[in-house]
Amino acid sequence: MNKTDIASVEILCCGGTIDKIYFDAKSSYQIGDPAAAEILTRARVALPPITSIIKKDSLEMDDEDRATVVKAVRESAASRLIICHGTDTMTKTAQVLDVAALEKTVVFVGAFLPAVFRDSDADFNLGFALAAATTLPAGAYIAMNGKILPAASAQKNVAAGRFEAE
Repeated sequence: MNKTDIASVEILCCGGTIDKIYFDAKSSYQIGDPAAAEILTRARVALPPITSIIKKDSLEMDDEDRATVVKAVRESAASRLIICHGTDTMTKTAQVLDVAALEKTVVFVGAFLPAVFRDSDADFNLGFALAAATTLPAGAYIAMNGKILPAASAQKNVAAGRFEAE
């Protein structure tokens, strides 16, 4: 690998499906602790700093939450960040961040199924995002479904269950 490695990355977690856990007594899903640490530990990857900044389903995120994300990225000492985010409004937050032009590499990632599910895409997506974050130039990206998309041209195709370029 080149001079950029995992030591230069920070992970910021916003909740979303990737962090959802099932509460049987309540018969509902709630946002749990960030799944990133467990996923990377299982993969035997040295853990970068992982910070939970918001614990929400992305459908509940508003402009104030997006400002929190921009502020966290701006204040991070890391030049390369991964943002674990719900897929429903990931593109909106990524585009707000891209407009903020923070001169950092920021890769958004999420999952269509909670990380605790055996058939979840969370492990693959997070590993893919980590590779992307260590190699891409400054900008805002979405790393989902084996694709890296610039934030400005990414969209979620709900029917197909994947992210695509506009």
